[in-house]
Amino acid sequence: MESIIEISNNIKNFCVILFEPQYPENIGAAARACKNMGITKLISVRPLNPDKERMLKMATHESAELIEAMPVFDTLEEAAKDFNYIVGTTARTGRQRGPYFTPREIAANLAPLSQDNKVGILFGSERTGLTNHELRLCQDIIHIPTAEFTSINLAQSVMIVCYEIFLAQAKIEYPTQRLATTIEKEGMFEHIEELLIKIDFILPENPEHWMRSIRQFFGKLDIKAKEIKLIRGFCRQLLWAIEGKPDEKKGSTSS
Repeated sequence: MESIIEISNNIKNFCVILFEPQYPENIGAAARACKNMGITKLISVRPLNPDKERMLKMATHESAELIEAMPVFDTLEEAAKDFNYIVGTTARTGRQRGPYFTPREIAANLAPLSQDNKVGILFGSERTGLTNHELRLCQDIIHIPTAEFTSINLAQSVMIVCYEIFLAQAKIEYPTQRLATTIEKEGMFEHIEELLIKIDFILPENPEHWMRSIRQFFGKLDIKAKEIKLIRGFCRQLLWAIEGKPDEKKGSTSS
């Protein structure tokens, strides 16, 4: 039975990112799930076995174009750099990882963001999922509730999340400002870290430990690109003042 739901143009701004997938069949099945739900962009990061023939067999003819056009990256940071908003998926829960959203809850939150922002849905490998290190690039975390048996196939997880995103597109309220990209946020964190080390607020020997709380704080905010520029300009001006440099660039907020 064909769906009678019209696909919103906003769906083009969604992309599924597969981090270190182990099996080419799962990549092909994930491509098929994306195509079913109108998502036409798929990225792979360090696939264990990039056998395209096995991917295409599972993808079927209709979604083969996603496999043919799929970029493959060496690092997650490189794959994520152009996205404005990234959501990670996890089966493991814990106080350091929350808060968590169901696919339905996150889809409702992402629908308005997808008008003018690139949204990445990040899935970890079948064996280990996503570590805290990988989840640091994510603004929100999805946990798919299950009964006692919690193991869900990678492609099944992709289908569940993409299905909710597909349905939520009918409830869109559009934002007016562009959110910051991952690379813009990482530049901001570098500036903040440099400043906090300079004023002895954090220890230079282990800055990641101290920066974790700062990342979590900013991760809760839908921070805009212009707000990133303001924060980086503020940090830059303070660093100039601390280092006793001339203030001929005073007031600059460029990256």
